[in-house]
This record gives sequence, structure tokens and C-alpha cells, in this order.
Amino acid sequence: MRLFVNRSLLIATKHGKEDIMQPLLERYLGVVVSQKNKFDTDTLGTFSGEIPRTLVPLEALREKCNQAYLLHGIDLVVATEGSFGPHPHYFFVPAHEEFVMLKDFKNDWEVTVKVLKMETNFKQESITFEDELLAFCDCVQFPSHAIILRPFQNKSEGIIKGIKDRKRALNAFNFLMKEYGHVVVETDMRAHMNPTRMRIIGEATQQLIDKCHSYCPSCGWPGYDVVSHEYGLPCQLCKTPTASTMKWIYVCQKCQHQSEKLHPHGKSFEDPMYCSTCNP
Repeated sequence: MRLFVNRSLLIATKHGKEDIMQPLLERYLGVVVSQKNKFDTDTLGTFSGEIPRTLVPLEALREKCNQAYLLHGIDLVVATEGSFGPHPHYFFVPAHEEFVMLKDFKNDWEVTVKVLKMETNFKQESITFEDELLAFCDCVQFPSHAIILRPFQNKSEGIIKGIKDRKRALNAFNFLMKEYGHVVVETDMRAHMNPTRMRIIGEATQQLIDKCHSYCPSCGWPGYDVVSHEYGLPCQLCKTPTASTMKWIYVCQKCQHQSEKLHPHGKSFEDPMYCSTCNP
């Protein structure tokens, strides 16, 4: 299905994400990425907190796409939304969750992917001495990855973003210490200031493209993908159902056709070490 070929597409961003997304989208979907982009995505919230992020990622993605469409009238829009914090399974490890959505207003259809990575420099500290600032910089891939300095008690003013050299970092720190007496230093997680995040946006974009090339076997519509899992892969030793995945369930957004893929990880039985009966 040539649903996207030669259609104009808008990347809803103000932080340079088109640098990595545009070549992939044009090459593998056949779209023409528009250079129009006046939508300020920061109006929906900022990582540094001066504008609160009040929407959950999927809601924020839809709102970015909707507002970009209303502003420019381009009916094919892509947006991304990143979040950073403790890993959902390894609580003391920072994690990066990146969502990418393609919304087709012409056909009233959307497709979304999510990637979860432990590859992130996400970090924040309260500091009062220059040595603490320099030690923080050594831990977060500075200066290739920018940092932010802000007053400890204030998220709405005094924020200095995009710091990528040592002299500016020290000057900003000393200024804020003089004005406010206590400083917070954090990594700048905006895509154009964080090469690690930018690379993961590229990976997520490729997953989105792959999903767009997964077609429903019934109607041929793109985006045919896993919507749920069924657990219960039997233990190899005692045959008791385990918590491991036994099948994936696919559903088409267009015609609701459904199918199952048994043993998606290529194994019919689970190792007894993962069985709650054999290894309680």
C-alpha cells in the first residue's frame, strides 16, 4: 500500500529532531518532509519545569499533532514525546522512555511506538560548590551533552539552559549562587542538546517505520501490530504454565481483523529456572 508516498509530512518539533527523523521518513515512507514548522511544542510543557507537563505521553503526542495540523494544514504529522526517571523494573537505574506517533488526519488513523532504554545521561543534583558542578559535568558526557542550571527554589525564573562549555557553566553557577544562594544542576534533555536522546529518537522512528510496513493480512492496511500478550509458556520440566509469553495477539485498526502468533520468541517451553513451581 502506497499510503504515504509523495505526501507532505510535518515533524512537530522545535528542538531539531528533523535532523535524524527526516532522512529516515523520506527514505522509507516516501514522504516529503515540510519545512514549515511554527508550532512551539514547549507550550505543552518543558523538561526543566518552568512550564508544567500536565499531559501523559500519548495525550501530549496527540495534542502536538493536532495543534501542528491546525496551524499548518498538513494532514500527515509526526511527533515525539520523551520522559525520564527511574526504570520501571530496576528502580535505582535511570531510564529513557520515548514515544513516537504518526497521525494521518486525511484517513483518521494513527500509529504509535514506544522504546524504553537505560542508555541515558539523565541526572539532577542540588549543589553549592564549584567542585560539585564540575564533578556532575564529568558524569553526564559534558560538554557534548548540555546542562541546565537553575535556582533551587524556583522553576519559573533564573533558568539557564543549553550550557555546553566549562566557562559558561562556572559563570552561570556563580551568578545563580550570588542571586539565589542554592543551585540545581541537571542534564538538558532537549533533543538538540542531548545526542544520546537524539540517537534513541532515531531508533524509535525506525520502529515506527517498520510498524507502518506491517500490513493487515485481511485488508492490507498498515500498522498491523501486537496489541496484547498471552502468558503461560509451559515449563520444560514440569509443564506448569509460567509467566513467560506464549503468544502475541495482533489487531488491525482499520477492519479489526485479529490473529495470533504462537511462541513469538521461538521457544515452546520455558527454562525451569523461570518456573515458580520448580524454582519458587
